[in-house]
Parts: sequence; C-alpha cells; structure tokens
Amino acid sequence: MSHGRHLPSIHVPHHKNTAGRETEVMPIPDVVKICMSQSIGAPCKPLVEKGDYVKVGQRIGDTDAFVSAPVHSSVSGTVTDIVQVRGSMGGFETLIVIETDKKQEVSEEVKVPSVDSFEDFVKAVRDCGLVGLGGASFPTHIKLNPKNLEEVDTLIVNAAECEPFITGDNREMVEDGQDVLDGMKLIMKYLDLKVGYIAVESNKPDAIENLKRLIEQNGYDDIKIHIMPSSYPKGAERVMVYEVTGKVMNAGVLPAQLGIILDNVTTVGILGNYFRTGMPLTRRRVTVDGDAVADPKNVFAPIGTQIADVVEFCGGYKKEPRKIVMGGPMMGRATKSDESVTMKNTGSLLCFSKEIAEVKEETGCINCGRCMRACPFGLVPVIYAEAYARKDVERLNRFNVMQCMECGSCSFICPARRPLSFTNKLAKGMVKEASAK
Repeated sequence: MSHGRHLPSIHVPHHKNTAGRETEVMPIPDVVKICMSQSIGAPCKPLVEKGDYVKVGQRIGDTDAFVSAPVHSSVSGTVTDIVQVRGSMGGFETLIVIETDKKQEVSEEVKVPSVDSFEDFVKAVRDCGLVGLGGASFPTHIKLNPKNLEEVDTLIVNAAECEPFITGDNREMVEDGQDVLDGMKLIMKYLDLKVGYIAVESNKPDAIENLKRLIEQNGYDDIKIHIMPSSYPKGAERVMVYEVTGKVMNAGVLPAQLGIILDNVTTVGILGNYFRTGMPLTRRRVTVDGDAVADPKNVFAPIGTQIADVVEFCGGYKKEPRKIVMGGPMMGRATKSDESVTMKNTGSLLCFSKEIAEVKEETGCINCGRCMRACPFGLVPVIYAEAYARKDVERLNRFNVMQCMECGSCSFICPARRPLSFTNKLAKGMVKEASAK
C-alpha cells in the first residue's frame, strides 16, 4: 500500500484514452530505418553493408564504447542504404535502411541466454540491447552493474506512468505482468536484492489487480506493490525514491548510491521476455493518441518504423497535425515530421492539431508563487528566469538551479504561460558552461 510521504505535485488531465485497449500488432511496413544512436551513450557502428540480407533479432550495430548497447534488426529484409540524417537533438545520426520482405525470418543469433553467474547475467542484458524505456535510454546492463553492488539491496520498478495520454506501461502490466515479475526476480537473484517494489499510480486498477494476482499466484512475498497518488511527476526517479523509501536523492546522485536499483516497468518486462524467448529488443509498444489521430490505440511497432506508417495503422489523421510529440506532453520532444522513425525509447506518439498545439501568448509574471509551490523540490523558477536574463551564474548556483529535473510542472501551472522549465534548462546549461571554464 502507499506510504504517507508525498512531495508537492500537480494535477494534470490524465487523458488515458487507450488504457483499456489491448495492444495491436501493426503490419510490417515496407521500409524501416533503424538508428544507430539508440542509447544515451555512444552511437553504434553498422555491422552490415548495403545489399546484406538481415533477419529479425540480428545484431546490426555495436560499439566497444562502455556506455552503449547493441542495436538489432526489427525485420527481415535487405539493407538498401546507410544514411546520415540530422537528429532531433541537432547532431547527425546514422540510419540503416531496410526494405522488408514481410517474412519476419528470425536470426540464428536469437537464443535463450545461458546464465550461471552475475557476469553472465550482465552480459546477457547487454546482448538484449536493453536501455531505459521510460525515456532516458541509459544502457540497462550498466545500471545493473553498479560499483557499490554490495551496498544495493532494493529494486524499485517505475510503473507510475504519470504523463498524460501514455498507457503503454499500463498495458505491459495487464498483458505481460508475468514477464515483469520474471524480470524482477532475475534482477533480484543476480544482484542479491532483498526486496522489490512496483511503484504504480492509483489510476491503474486493472494493472494493480493483475500484478497482485500474479504475485500471490507465484508466492512472491519479496515483491510488494507501492500505490502512489495519481499526480505529476510521481514517475520522476528522485520523487519515486523518496516516496517509496524516504531517502533523499539530490541531483547528480544515482539511486545505487542510496542502495537502490530503479528501472522502468517495460524495461523489466522486456528483460523477462528475453530470458524466456531469446528475442532481443526489436519492437516497442507505442501509445498513439492526440486529437489529430483518427483511432487512438496501443501498437506494437518494429523499431525504426516511420511515424506516418504507425499513424496510418491508427486510421490516419482526422485533423492536420500541427505538432507531433515523441514521448509525453510534459517532457517529450516534438519531431520535425512524420518521416521520423520510432526508437527504442519511443513510448508514445502524440499528434495534435493547431487548436491544441498552439502556444498561447506569454504575459508578465505576477509573482503568484505557483511555480515554486508546484515544484517537487521547492525551487524558485522565477528567480532562475531573472538570473538567466542577467547571466548571473552565482545567483543560479545559490538557488540550486542544478536541482531542477525539467519536469515542466512550473510551466504547466504558470498563469502567465512563461516557458519556465525551458528557461531552467538554459540556465543549467549556462552554469555547466561557466564551471567548465
């Protein structure tokens, strides 16, 4: 059950329109374009060439860099090109273009991992190509191999899914709850963790009931469900760590330093599935929603599918899309067109019309203090905005701007519609730049 520790939060419209819709498998598209930059770390180098035939689950990209994870083909077909494109972050990314044959032939590389030790386990997690699927894309095998492993005793599975619209994690718990529990037990076994928590918001009763049933059925008395209020941003790791354990996690501190492994619920579910089937991460459950989409639903899409193909499977557009967001409306990123492709961390595609997407005109600050009251950490965005405008790095540091996690609560609550969260991001960049000199 939920505990009594709660940080300040805001109430955003949930819009969980697809929560009750079972995930549908979309047809294999004619072409996929699989990006070699699928983790927060170094990009992979292509292991295939133009003209090569590839199969589902075949490793097509990898690197020797420490912070990275391999990339696998999500389809069977022929590599027709390897291209460089400008990514959403401004840099260039390498895409492997595959013309599919729709046969979905499975690669001979796909095998259930054989694991006898902690080292075998970490290697198997890397072989899966697994990264944080909540959006961060941090390679999972590195997260599960902390330097202070002997001090870690708790697993927290992040199943809050507090962003509006997104329901993929909810469906993971309803449709693949056993995979989630299997993934948890694997992590707890090989990392020798004493207890596991599934932290989930109260607005997912079907997921909670299914997990309770499976926990009881399996006799897992070391796995507990922690029910959180349905408010934003309960899914932020620093918020979740405090509300589940009471431990304060400041910016720059990793959960492992507090004795905790924290991972997204779908990431853990994919891990459980991989150890059962041997199939690495090749597809994602994607919530497709927004007022411009004809038939919102949850879709299993091969990684590298163009957004246009995913939306077409959802009935196409019923209004002209003015903005397409990959991720949630609070922390997601707008993409330049529906020719962009799905990535490992694409949990949702939100397509909004002009009426929804248009940003209202900003007005002057009235010093109401709502931004400060909404912040989970009691930060003062109005001071950051002033200090950033004056390039006052000392003041930004004095008021702890680096503690901001850019959740967007301050921007959402501001009656003057000021882009406070984005200004905080710029201010943090200014501080980092100054400290690097």
